[in-house]
Order: sequence, then structure tokens, then C-alpha cells
Amino acid sequence: MSRAIPLVEVWRGDLLESVHSGHAVICDDQGQVIEAWGDPDALIYPRSSCKMIQALPLIESGAAAAFGLGSEHLALSCASHNAAHIHTDRVNRWLSDLGLSDDDLRCGPQPPNDRDAKHEMIRAERTPCQVHNNCSGKHAGFLSVNKHLKGDADYDLIDHPVQKAIKTAFEEVTEQDSPLWAIDGCSAPNHATSLHGLARAMSTFATAGHRADARAGAMVQLVEAMMAHPELVAGDTRACTALMRACGGKAAVKTGAEAVFIAILPELKRGVALKITDGATRASEVAITAILCKLGVLDANNPVAKAIGNPTLTNRRGLMTGDIRPAAALQ
Repeated sequence: MSRAIPLVEVWRGDLLESVHSGHAVICDDQGQVIEAWGDPDALIYPRSSCKMIQALPLIESGAAAAFGLGSEHLALSCASHNAAHIHTDRVNRWLSDLGLSDDDLRCGPQPPNDRDAKHEMIRAERTPCQVHNNCSGKHAGFLSVNKHLKGDADYDLIDHPVQKAIKTAFEEVTEQDSPLWAIDGCSAPNHATSLHGLARAMSTFATAGHRADARAGAMVQLVEAMMAHPELVAGDTRACTALMRACGGKAAVKTGAEAVFIAILPELKRGVALKITDGATRASEVAITAILCKLGVLDANNPVAKAIGNPTLTNRRGLMTGDIRPAAALQ
């Protein structure tokens, strides 16, 4: 077993001040590791990086077709959104169309990450609802599956038919039995897998357009929805949205809590998964940007690549004090 290796460096002036270590894997169209950093077999929770897997039953159960869900719904089902109005208005409409409300969600309330929405709420002296949770789109997808299956209200429990369908899909696309699970920030189960398993799943999504089975069709719909609506997957100021826009339809990317990041690259038939071991998002964003540039789906000179892949550090007077950059292994 390999140890985590330095992937991202933090420089202050001419001194290397901090180092973020981690693991990363690139899989080919057969799900084989073609390049790796650290340990491909490292066991992780993918957290929100695997929402496109969790959304597979939304299509495969027939729920998406039954309720007339379009690409915006599918993008939101894969989202960790900012709770701007473009997100919450759509999720509220989705719930209303299902004959449901905020009370039917099980993700819990969360203050909006969108600055304007947050300030609007403060001025109105309102408290956050569950629809403001960054995972409310995913949970609206769960509710759609649940209504289609006529399940009971507790769709978030591990032994509920919705979650059983998700676990089955998760183990099938990672091609690994998940050895354990835990409760995610939004109260849904999150299943552990290896970095290789997660990257292999992403390569399966990346190659879905070259297969004709029903699951492949579901995968294509989800990936195309993410790339068509990057603003719904995250939001302005967020790395997922900015990177997908900059890649121009060549990549679907998704972050997860505790510094997990995935990339689905249909043109290259590649899947990528990475994990920074200290959980620092600032490092996972630099690392995924470096890999996207390395694989040629993002121009290293693109302003977005520079801003996310090599951000400058400033102090409270606005003076530049250093930068964050990929370590030698990723350059």
C-alpha cells in the first residue's frame, strides 16, 4: 500500500510553508488505472462527488420519465448548490409538482451560500429552510423515486427502497462491495469505496455514450445535464461551475466534502478521482485543475485554470503574500 504523496504546495514568499498530501487516480475506458498518485486502493467516502451515481435510480426506476423531469432537474439532482434563487426556485417548483413541500425533505436546513440570497434572508428576518440545503436537489430526486415507488416518508434510511437502489447502483458502477457506510451531511447514507473504484465509476460514466444499455442511457443524460447546466450544479464563484464552463463541454466535474473531487471526461473516455487527506478544499481544487490541464481538457493559460489551479494569497490589505500551486508530482 502506498502512502499519500504531496500534491499541492502553499508558498509564502520564497518559502514552502505548507503541503497538502493525497491520492489521485485516472482510469481508462476499461476501468484500469493508467496513472496514479499515492494509493489507488485508499478507502474513502466519496461524499457529494458521487451524486451522479446516487441519481441513477431517478432515471432507472422510471421516476424521471413518469414526472416529466428535464435536464435542469437532473443537473440539480447531481448538485451541491449555493441556494441562489436559480436553485431554490427550481427545487420548490419540483416539490410542488410532486405535490410535496419543504417539510417532506430530510436534508435539514442550511443558510444559503449565495451572498445575495443570504443577505435577502437576513434583511427579511427569515430562517433557512431545507430547500436552502446544498443537497436539496438530490433529495428532490430521492423524493421523486420514493413517490414513484410508493415508499414511506423516511427515504433517507439505509433500509429504505430508495437507498437500497442507490447502494446497488453504487456497488455495480464502482465494481466493489462497499465495506461500510456513514451518514452524510444531508442525512443520506454515503458508501465507502476505494479511489480506484470511484475513478472506475467515473470512467463508466465517461464511456456511456459508446454503449447501448439502459444504464448507459441514464449516465449520458446525467453527464450531459451537468455540462449543460454548470450553474445549477454549484453556482457562481464555485470551482465546479467555473471549471465545467472553462472546459467547454469536455468535462463534468464534481466536488465532495473533505476534499474529494471527480472528473468525467467523455471525449477521452477517462474517469478521475482524487482525495486530499487533510480535507482541504483549497487543495482539491488545485489538484483537479492540474489534472484537467495535464489531460488537455483545460488550457493551462485559461484565466479560470490560473485562478483555481494557482490562486494567489493576499493579506487583509490586499497585498500578495504567496500562492497555492500543484506539487511537482502533478506538474
